[in-house]
Amino acid sequence: MEILKSKISVIIAVLITSFLGHAQDKKVKVDGVIGVVGDYVILDSDIDKTYLELKTQGIDIKEISRCEMLDKLLGEKLYAHQAIQDSIVVTDAEVNSKLEEQVSYMVEQLGSMDKVIEYFKKSSEQDFRTELFEIIKTNKLTAEMQKKIVDNVTITPEEVRDFFKKIPKEDLPVFGAEMELAQIVVKPQVSKEAEQAVIDQLKGFKKDILENNSSFFSKAVLYTEDDASRSSGGFYKMNRKTQFVKEFKDVAFSLQEGEISEPFKTEFGYHIIYLEKVRGQEIDVRHILIKPKVSNEAMKAAKEKIDLIRKRILDKEITFEEAARTMSDQKETRNDGGVLTNPKTQDKRFELTKMDPSLYSIVANLKDGDVSYPTLDEEPTGKFYKIMAVKNKFEEHTADYSKDYTRLKELALKEKQLKEIAKWSEEKIKETHVKINGEYRDCAFTNNWLKK
Repeated sequence: MEILKSKISVIIAVLITSFLGHAQDKKVKVDGVIGVVGDYVILDSDIDKTYLELKTQGIDIKEISRCEMLDKLLGEKLYAHQAIQDSIVVTDAEVNSKLEEQVSYMVEQLGSMDKVIEYFKKSSEQDFRTELFEIIKTNKLTAEMQKKIVDNVTITPEEVRDFFKKIPKEDLPVFGAEMELAQIVVKPQVSKEAEQAVIDQLKGFKKDILENNSSFFSKAVLYTEDDASRSSGGFYKMNRKTQFVKEFKDVAFSLQEGEISEPFKTEFGYHIIYLEKVRGQEIDVRHILIKPKVSNEAMKAAKEKIDLIRKRILDKEITFEEAARTMSDQKETRNDGGVLTNPKTQDKRFELTKMDPSLYSIVANLKDGDVSYPTLDEEPTGKFYKIMAVKNKFEEHTADYSKDYTRLKELALKEKQLKEIAKWSEEKIKETHVKINGEYRDCAFTNNWLKK
């Protein structure tokens, strides 16, 4: 349900900075203290560590002054401090889930836990995990606070138009080469016998928990096929606005505290949910997801079906759009003739230089009227075959209001959000204990940290 996609170089760079600077979270007298925000302390050495982080990510640091770097660190600590003041909750289960994801990824990349511990210069695995836990918790508090600030910021078409008009012609953004893509998906059919086997398995889990006092947490760790929540025992914190599929939310909010649901179906498979705690408008749930097994015969039939669809399109018996509307198993794109939405921008266009390599390899050489060969793909809902076509190509160009409205709207919204953050920061700095020491009091900060 949650897809972890990160690069080890970035993870390691961020964690090096965080591990080495973790002492700043403890409010004690330490030589080299250059700033204080609420309960957070910033050391002079933290600036050096932030330089290291940015350099490792390939960012040119020559033009970034130490004053600018301190400005950045002060802002981060203000977010985290205010998150605590606003009673923003980050549960241990959430943090542990993210911790296990990151530890697993680092072990995979570096080879073993011993090598991870050696890399970060820690004395033991427990020492490593304890510090990583605190780092992740602080980062989550910061992210939740930033999200809260801009959650209600919206943009109107008039504001987008005004934003575009204010940009001097010579400063208009240039957008790289882009494509509009479409696909047809064929999923293998799951037999009724396979579905019933999963339902019976989940009913067995529920019975064992209720009658034999077995642990829901343990069963989730052992059996769930939801990778994102396995390590936390199937845990999710949610409210009615949380982005879960409708069927999952409907069942979760129909339960009484302490109740376990009957097995039910979503696009991901079959679930049972345990409602662990009700906290006002939020609930803590645990779930177990089991996916019915797909037979080799079903996979073969799906491949034969998509081969036939491709042949009919190439033989001009049916257009790609018609085939998508009538034969594709992907409901999200079916009604739009298979046209894809870029998940990063919510636009129909995909910029070639930012396209996922696996997707680029399929579509890069397709010409008008071409249909890709069938490809086996996989997502959290299961394996499937797909064929793809390029609907439109756009060469590199200077921004045009009509053609690039969605992209310009995104830029205008970001500008408005930054203004909202600046306004919020100005107000919170006045209310928060902030102290700047030594030569850094001569800095020309973006924010009024010196309260002049």
